[in-house]
Amino acid sequence: MSAEIICVGTELLLGDILNSNARYLAQQLASLGIPHYYQTVVGDNPERLKQVLKIASDRSQILIFTGGLGPTPDDLTTETIADFFGVPLIEKAEVIEDIAQKYAQRGRKMTPSNRKQALLPKEADILPNPTGTAPGIIWQPRPGLTILTFPGVPREMYRMWQETAVPYLKSQGWGQATIYSRMLRFWGIPESALAEKVGSFFDLTNPTVAPYAGEGEVRLRISARASSQEEAIAQIEPVEQQLRQIGGLDCYGADNDNLSSVVGQLLLEAKQTLSVAESCTGGGLGQMVTNIAGSSDYFLGGVISYDNRVKTDVLGVNPADLDQNGAVSDIVAQQMAAGVQKLLGSSWGLSITGIAGPGGGTDTKPVGLIYIGLAHPDGTVESFKFQMGSSQERSLIRHFSACHALDRLRRKLLIG
Repeated sequence: MSAEIICVGTELLLGDILNSNARYLAQQLASLGIPHYYQTVVGDNPERLKQVLKIASDRSQILIFTGGLGPTPDDLTTETIADFFGVPLIEKAEVIEDIAQKYAQRGRKMTPSNRKQALLPKEADILPNPTGTAPGIIWQPRPGLTILTFPGVPREMYRMWQETAVPYLKSQGWGQATIYSRMLRFWGIPESALAEKVGSFFDLTNPTVAPYAGEGEVRLRISARASSQEEAIAQIEPVEQQLRQIGGLDCYGADNDNLSSVVGQLLLEAKQTLSVAESCTGGGLGQMVTNIAGSSDYFLGGVISYDNRVKTDVLGVNPADLDQNGAVSDIVAQQMAAGVQKLLGSSWGLSITGIAGPGGGTDTKPVGLIYIGLAHPDGTVESFKFQMGSSQERSLIRHFSACHALDRLRRKLLIG
């Protein structure tokens, strides 16, 4: 038994509207333990919609449609589905009454075009729409196949799903299980290197383990199918512990964690504070830190030292070191970190200086070269060098730089 999501609308194909309905339905199906292997987006074209129907009805047992239920000529979902199965449309008086009542409540009269929304396949049940004028259907056009349709408006679809579709699916014996996932997050290790370490886990069937990568981070999703969320979590836990042990310090958190939230929690636990000094990131590091609610409990502030005069006059960087080594150097990164730590009186000082590009690079200091400085509470100051490659976009270099800085601090907070 598997479900398939079919989203109808040319505006989705053109990218004019973000397809949030597919994501919502996928999450909902997972919570009900209903497998779903395919999603399709098709434009407002009856022939192409029939092609999609033919393929989907042969491979899936539950077809969930969103979009194309409105009163305009390009809203063709209901009539196309009925035509595909050779079933006539009939006007449902209760739908007409519901639409007219909703218009009256708004001080308006129902338009003739709205009568189209009351034309439903003869044997289909109405899937009520409590807020909008477009009802959906629950229909079994043949044994072993169920069709549910929803309007494309997300808030209407969400309520219809929760109030009618979920109880219906459960009454049919579906949704008696759940699929629960835990996402482990890693920083500082390439996807290929992590895959080599944990490759044997990819052969598991329940729970399953799958790798994902994006914007410098690697993730491992552990998913289990069980009769309850508690049982799924119990299945996931031993696998999670093994993966965390293999990942070591590279595994920084799970699910909704990010580097900023993890660092913030570690600072709170240590009763320590942080200040930052930034050059090429232009405040991006401070923004990441303060994106976390409650960061005022451990973050004191920062200095954006874009110009070298700010480095020398505000942060106390030695002008001779600047002249000799340049702003993008380990010695300057260290002095920036120590300078902001002293200036703001924080436990830790964290700095970034580098070349974000696209210009400004040289043979010895190419675009993507970054130095991170870290001043410890005990007075120790160190620096870290990263080369992110000159082909990276400026925004990504800046993002990666801030993430690497937070990760260096995270590791020091964990191991001392």
